[in-house]
Amino acid sequence: MKEEIVIIDYGAGNVKSLEFAFNRLGKEVVVTNNPAIIKNAEKVIFPGVGHAGSAMQKLKEASLQTLIPNLKQPVLGICLGMQLLCSKTAEDDVKGLGVFDVEVKRFTPEVKVPQMGWNTVSNLKSPLFKKIEENSYMYLVHSYYAPICKQTIASSEYGGVYSTALQNENFYGVQFHPEKSGKVGAQLVQNFIDL
Repeated sequence: MKEEIVIIDYGAGNVKSLEFAFNRLGKEVVVTNNPAIIKNAEKVIFPGVGHAGSAMQKLKEASLQTLIPNLKQPVLGICLGMQLLCSKTAEDDVKGLGVFDVEVKRFTPEVKVPQMGWNTVSNLKSPLFKKIEENSYMYLVHSYYAPICKQTIASSEYGGVYSTALQNENFYGVQFHPEKSGKVGAQLVQNFIDL
């Protein structure tokens, strides 16, 4: 049986609040680290909280580091999930999964880290942002960021302009937490469901 939406549970994601976000939109989700179920899902969510080094270790322990970058269905990386989809992250000097061709950097000492709270997202360039207005507020908690690159589909400003969303073919990544971003976040989740 083909599962519609799967949230990858590799012990490094805030899966409960994400699950509730989909449930509120009338969607059931399957939370699993089973490679066969993930591979056959219609849509995949790749969350992540905590440190890049331990998260990547957990991915490897679950044998997911080679599966994820080869998925063919729409995949949404959230927060650390997005950063792990990049080529490398300065956090713990970790080699990423290489889906997005950009290296994640740490915010400069001039700004308080983590950036925690609401920030506007702008330069929206994807069906992921359908019915979402420019400069809408999203909720973020992060000390590392993806610089602007050719795969940037939304940006924010905090000590400089950086990518708050990336896209490469069927892969999408958002630095913010849609499940904690109120109506605008719910719209983004709905847009991902509709892709």
